Amino acid sequence: MQHREAPPSASRRAVVVSPNSRMLAELGPLLQVHLQGVQTSQIANYPSPRDIPGGMGGGASHLVFLDVVSDRDQALQLLGEMSRLGPHIQVIALLAGNDPDFILRCLRAGAVDFLVQPFSGDQIEAAMTKLARLQPTAEGPVKQLAKIYAVMPAKGACGATTIACNLAFQWKRLGAKKILLADLDPLTGTLSFLLKIKSIYSFLDTLQRAHELDDDLWNAMVTPVQGVDVLLAPEIMVEATQDLRDPTPILDYARHIYDVIVLDTSTVYGDWNLNQARQANELLLVTTNELPALQAAQRALSYLDTNRIGRWKIRLIVNRYHRDVGLSREVIGTALHTDVFEILPSDYEAVQRALMDGKPTPANTSFGKGIMQLADRLGGRTDTAKKSSGLGGLLGLFTKTSKSPG
Repeated sequence: MQHREAPPSASRRAVVVSPNSRMLAELGPLLQVHLQGVQTSQIANYPSPRDIPGGMGGGASHLVFLDVVSDRDQALQLLGEMSRLGPHIQVIALLAGNDPDFILRCLRAGAVDFLVQPFSGDQIEAAMTKLARLQPTAEGPVKQLAKIYAVMPAKGACGATTIACNLAFQWKRLGAKKILLADLDPLTGTLSFLLKIKSIYSFLDTLQRAHELDDDLWNAMVTPVQGVDVLLAPEIMVEATQDLRDPTPILDYARHIYDVIVLDTSTVYGDWNLNQARQANELLLVTTNELPALQAAQRALSYLDTNRIGRWKIRLIVNRYHRDVGLSREVIGTALHTDVFEILPSDYEAVQRALMDGKPTPANTSFGKGIMQLADRLGGRTDTAKKSSGLGGLLGLFTKTSKSPG
């Protein structure tokens, strides 16, 4: 059998990520034989997704053999983060058995190939041959996968849909060419009302026809509004919404054709919403500075922690902020053990006028300026967050009404 010498890129490194010691012991000797001349290392646990850019950034080429069976959810989060960093990171999924549905899910999430136990030299050689065919494409211009922002309310009536809607239109100003605004709230989605649009299709249709999605079918499913494609929720409640679990088929297809995706969600709770949170690059948790909303935010953060949605991706947004009513920014951050990422001012009249017109809130209003600043920060343009002062008795008032997360 012909063994491989150095890969096309001399700086390429191979990394095996697996908490399974038997899997590491089985694959390690094979890689030494079939990837001669390639620096290979092993990581015996799943690293935090936030550590991936630092460990694998900088342009160095990495070939990652990722165990996707020891913990599927955590592995898929890592796979998604690695694939979003660009073509210099190529991931081969390691599976314990032949599971076609899960293999397809891994490939859609960004894996370039897969190996199935028991591993063999033939499998590795076949994977390397496939990578060699892909190498010219990887070295040329490759479209980056879309960045996904999930906007989630801590409780109802916090204004999350208004934020999602306005935020999507901001990305045009920041240079994104293709933007998707998706209403994935199966029960109370209101984007169609806010934007004054209708469609005979909803995201349920994209789920049902995920296996046959192409450009023509997708374009029929979305409605263009001022340069943003909008995927609507169903107009009427249907029985299928009760069984929704995973939006991956929608997001896997969309992230390959858009630059930015903004998700309008219903809540943090349940499998459907948790899987949106897992797919998102950043999760915008929306609350207000009133006590009931903040207590709901505390519960939401605890629920996300329990379901291993990393705090590193959560951005706490305080909407309808009024400094004379409710808690201050500093108190909120201290009470929730989470920094407030952005505050959006209370601007009732401007928001209501925009909603009546079915348009984004104008940039010259207080809320419009706040949305612009939020988009700039998410896009990495500025970091101008201002902190308020005055913990005092208000913090004591909050801690009497809720318990800090353990």
